Amino acid sequence: MDLFSQIENNPTNLLHRDGVVNYYGILLPYTDSNNYLASLLSDIEWRNDEAIIFGRRIVTKRKVAWYGEKPFKYTYSKTTKMALPWTNELRVLKKMVEKETGENFNSCLLNLYHDGSEGMAWHSDGETDLEKNGAIASLSFGAERKFCFKHKKTKETVSLILQHGSLLVMKDETQSYWLHRLPPTKKIGHPRINLTFRTIIEV
Repeated sequence: MDLFSQIENNPTNLLHRDGVVNYYGILLPYTDSNNYLASLLSDIEWRNDEAIIFGRRIVTKRKVAWYGEKPFKYTYSKTTKMALPWTNELRVLKKMVEKETGENFNSCLLNLYHDGSEGMAWHSDGETDLEKNGAIASLSFGAERKFCFKHKKTKETVSLILQHGSLLVMKDETQSYWLHRLPPTKKIGHPRINLTFRTIIEV
């Protein structure tokens, strides 16, 4: 199922079962989104992501950054990151997302895709560091990219286009029952950044 018509006010659940995904559409004026894209590209401490797969250390072209209210540790793909302190810009964006969604977040994983050749394979964000069934808010800047969901049992798929300056929220049982991915494409030649605001469990 392709959902290319974007939903803005009072977003409905894009999934038919076993989870909630709300697409809020574009939150920011085009000029503001352009400014955020430029400043995030230059001001964030980007690093190539790493993963341990079948015992081998893989370094991706895609870059990431991990920020939070405290130096939270976050482990995925058998590697651990230590959160950097919020920048003023990230604080502003976090408050905006929290106001829009009614959720609260204490951390953010940022992803930088330099062009359409860089994507993300099917996966779920079910790490034990994260609040179980908590919301993950994805704020996108830059290239518009297709984003897909696939049910783990039924294999049903749902997809949509994430627009420049737009917000998508995954919550409740979504990570338990659905996979998601950002498929690569040869049609995109410019970068996309997405900020995924999350809640780390404090112990």
